[in-house]
Amino acid sequence: MLEELEIRNLGPIRSAVLTPAPGMTAITGETGAGKSMLLNAIRLISGAAADANRVSSGADAAWAQGVFMAGPRSTATAIAAEAGVEPEDGELFLARSVPASGRSRATANGRSVPRSVLGRIADELVTVHGQADQLRIASAARQREFLDAVAGDQAELASYRQAWEALAAMDERLEKLASQESSIRQQADYLRESIERINRVDPQPGEDEDLKTRRSRIENAAEIAQGVGGALGALDASAVDGDPDALGASDLITRAVQHLRAIHVEGPFSDLADRLESIGADLSDVVFSLSRQIDMEEGVDDLDAINGRIHELDELTRRWGPTLADVIAWRDRAVLDVEDLDTSPEKLAELRQERRRLFEDALEAADRLSSVRRRAAGELSSRVGEELSSLAMSGAGLEIRVTPREADEARGGTWPLDASGRDDIAFLFTPFPGSPQLPMGRSASGGELSRLMLALELVAAERRMAADGDAGIDADGPAMTFIFDEVDAGVGGKSAVELGRRLARLARVAQVIVVTHLAQVASWADAQFVVSKGGDPSADGVSTTVHEVREEERVAEIARMLSGSESETSLDHARELLAESRLD
Repeated sequence: MLEELEIRNLGPIRSAVLTPAPGMTAITGETGAGKSMLLNAIRLISGAAADANRVSSGADAAWAQGVFMAGPRSTATAIAAEAGVEPEDGELFLARSVPASGRSRATANGRSVPRSVLGRIADELVTVHGQADQLRIASAARQREFLDAVAGDQAELASYRQAWEALAAMDERLEKLASQESSIRQQADYLRESIERINRVDPQPGEDEDLKTRRSRIENAAEIAQGVGGALGALDASAVDGDPDALGASDLITRAVQHLRAIHVEGPFSDLADRLESIGADLSDVVFSLSRQIDMEEGVDDLDAINGRIHELDELTRRWGPTLADVIAWRDRAVLDVEDLDTSPEKLAELRQERRRLFEDALEAADRLSSVRRRAAGELSSRVGEELSSLAMSGAGLEIRVTPREADEARGGTWPLDASGRDDIAFLFTPFPGSPQLPMGRSASGGELSRLMLALELVAAERRMAADGDAGIDADGPAMTFIFDEVDAGVGGKSAVELGRRLARLARVAQVIVVTHLAQVASWADAQFVVSKGGDPSADGVSTTVHEVREEERVAEIARMLSGSESETSLDHARELLAESRLD
């Protein structure tokens, strides 16, 4: 919802601030006063192309800013967040500056953003319906989105998209297999041969390090034997030469303990004996370990086998290492990769069968979606025709065609499906009786287009209100802003009253801003702003002002719009019109 529009140095508008009502706001003023500049400002902050010729005479740059209230979970807020922009108290400040020479600059909440990002954000917040803008839903994609929103087919659409994505993923997999079949087969053969070679060697974690340790012992057996024998002789001579009378360190410690235990005088002797016994126990463990080392000595005959095994393991680590653990991990991953790369005829046949099943599932989901769309299209076309009759367009009509594409095996692929279903959707407008049906956007004047869009938006809004239990404008947070220009072209009398009434009805669920010349339309607004000229034309000082009119000042403006004067009769008529312009 647009909370404020501020403009500086745009055409004849030197400075203006517009604070539209949450419901319906009317912008009025004499022809040529500069009302179009307000729309130009909206277009600027919506990402439209900048025109330096619209910078006010003598000014360096034009500037426009719109302050929008956006819900925390709204699409606009999500788009802004992608660009690194966070709302301030739920508000988005979209601004655009256009220098008299040079490039324009777009900002969102003070942060520079690409013009395209500004346009994407604004596209979720404001919609302008006017001759210069043509139609928001002129494209087939927009028409489909509009119809889906009116149909309320989110569940069917989500179900179809899930089926479509599964089908698309399978097609991608099959295409990859087909295009890379030869290279994949070579890769699979390489993996299988490598797995077989690794399995033939059958490496075990840490085996290479154990083997190298064993080899080192064999190669240094003499040195080990001499060192271990000398150590054992010093600690326990009997374990080496078998002489029971030979004494070693362990025997000497035992004798020392016995001597200390024989002392029966108070002192540290008992504690010292305990310490020596602890040392003796440690020495016994060392003697036992050294004795085992003598028993573990391997013969030279084992060296060749160990070297051969180490060589096999080194070959593996050179190719798939650098460590033996890496080789084993690579082998385990390769086993899984081979399964994915297996392009045997049986595997391909299995995948193609699965693809046929996915296609049938997607086709059924598309048919369910088509059924909901066709039903909504019929209801929408009928209701829009009724609304057009009340908008001075009797005999005009809109036909929304939903044509499911027929399956054609010759076309192959995913035909007749695409990412949005299997439907060709067309909005065909008949502006007057006898006119051929033509696509929207190429079949009506600016005023007719605006009224057609009003009818569409109004019917869509009524369906939303019915679905939400008539919750009103604040049901889902800030409302969308619709701006209508030229909607009153060729309308007068009772039709003008009905036009105003319908704009007011739309304003129950959306913010509506209408540029109008008709008092019968403006009288329905919750707020009214007048655009008027000022200054001295001879001194090139013409400027445009924008100000809100209330109470008697508004009565005077409505009277001017009715008769061009402010006579008592026209003022009374204006008061009566304002009093009658109320929804039940």
